[in-house]
Amino acid sequence: MRPSDSDKPFDGEGEEPGELAWNEFDWERYFREQDEGLYLYLAFYEKLRAHPERIDEAARLMGWEADEARDDVSEAGEAAEATPGHDDGEPYTLHQNPVFIATKAIYLSLTRTWELIAGDADKVPQPLAVGFLSSLHRSEQHALLAIQSLDLGDYTMAIALFKRALGEVNSTLALIDDKTAASHRALAGYRDDAIPRLFDLREIWLRVIGECRDEIARQTEDVEDDDL
Repeated sequence: MRPSDSDKPFDGEGEEPGELAWNEFDWERYFREQDEGLYLYLAFYEKLRAHPERIDEAARLMGWEADEARDDVSEAGEAAEATPGHDDGEPYTLHQNPVFIATKAIYLSLTRTWELIAGDADKVPQPLAVGFLSSLHRSEQHALLAIQSLDLGDYTMAIALFKRALGEVNSTLALIDDKTAASHRALAGYRDDAIPRLFDLREIWLRVIGECRDEIARQTEDVEDDDL
């Protein structure tokens, strides 16, 4: 909305009606369906947690092919077509982006398990409990903003935000280093389970960063060719 429009009532006058006229209950149904997709991915991921190629295997079970994943970077608005359960006539939202689903699901597993032990001061020192959860939150927010930038087609912004998320993941890992984990049994158990998940997040984002850079290079080549 432009500043000059802020005092104008919105009544749709003079505008073509949209193809979708959903009410709040339609959106609630839609979001529940997207939540089911997130939980489905998490179920696959948990089942495959000992598999060395769990990222790729979980994506395969979700129906995300490698070429479709690349298309999500070059034409992010078509990501819904690569997502199981998408019906013609439904809108595409960020919730259908495979990178969004994988990121949210893995963070859900990290925070849900942490919350089970972090509330007990005998298991985890309270400053660490708060600091670690805050670090998880910051890295997730950077990543989600990066995915949103990706969907908007701003690949350089996406790269910058993913790099911030990666930096925060390094800080998260530093909070549960060997020395800290050795002093608390529950923390040591959590660390053993969390580290592979944090590295999986790093791997997913690094792949997307690489694809973004490839797309930027392709666009630059297209512009140069057009100038010839």
